[in-house]
Amino acid sequence: MSADFTGTGVALVTPFNNDKSVDFDALDRIVSHTLKGGVEFIVVLGTTGEPATMKKDEKKKVVASVIKSVNNRVPVVIGIGGNDTAEVIETIHSSELDGISAILSVSPYYNKPSQKGIYEHFSAIAKTSPLPLIIYNVPGRTSTNINAETTLKLANDHSNIIGVKEASGNFVQIMQILKDKPAHFRVISGDDALTLPMIYLGAKGVISVIANSHPRQYSDMVRAALKGDSEKANTLHYRLLDYIGALFDEGSPTGVKAALELLGICTKTVRLPLVSASDGLKSKLDKMLKEIA
Repeated sequence: MSADFTGTGVALVTPFNNDKSVDFDALDRIVSHTLKGGVEFIVVLGTTGEPATMKKDEKKKVVASVIKSVNNRVPVVIGIGGNDTAEVIETIHSSELDGISAILSVSPYYNKPSQKGIYEHFSAIAKTSPLPLIIYNVPGRTSTNINAETTLKLANDHSNIIGVKEASGNFVQIMQILKDKPAHFRVISGDDALTLPMIYLGAKGVISVIANSHPRQYSDMVRAALKGDSEKANTLHYRLLDYIGALFDEGSPTGVKAALELLGICTKTVRLPLVSASDGLKSKLDKMLKEIA
């Protein structure tokens, strides 16, 4: 399915049973919940899906389950990234990509490459990728920022690099990209709390954590902002803002999984080294869920 990835993409959690095995029934419920909530596309095996603690065969089964549940109703993006360029390329070519519309690939972490290294990493992937590529800049997790110059060079040099999920929080950098990007290239928010101002500056949407629990309210906010209905968008944004902050009090996806448990969709179980939400956070989220219902 072709897509321009405008609007709300949900970075799906991977639900686990209490024994920490993948809960495929709950995964189907989450897909159904988000699609009924009006999200425009789905991202599987993003950071929120905990792929770092999943085995290869589990990842394949999760992707197959999501594709089956989505059933061509919206585009699906798969997260395939890492800090070994050759391994990322090998993983792309060994993955079953039927039903996938694009690849989301995080900037290399831990190695701390230079900007030239980041450019060469994504260039090598783009030259062999069978699908469009969305680069993911999240320096809070990778320790290395993709600066505006590197992002723009990648966008101009590779027509199949179609966008960036920007989670730097650096609005000067974001504006530089928006000002100078080629027409085919989309800037997508990677931070739920910053999506609204990013859209006002020219971003086309978000890959969201909160959309797991509140797809309707959040995607309504995004669509209102994209249509220029600032009154509606601002109202929804501020209604959700404190809740968004609480979701990250103990890290992600810890918070949103606790919210999903409170909503009766899946357990709050995460895999080590993450730990499940504290009773205090769960109580705080429970109160907030009642307030924003």
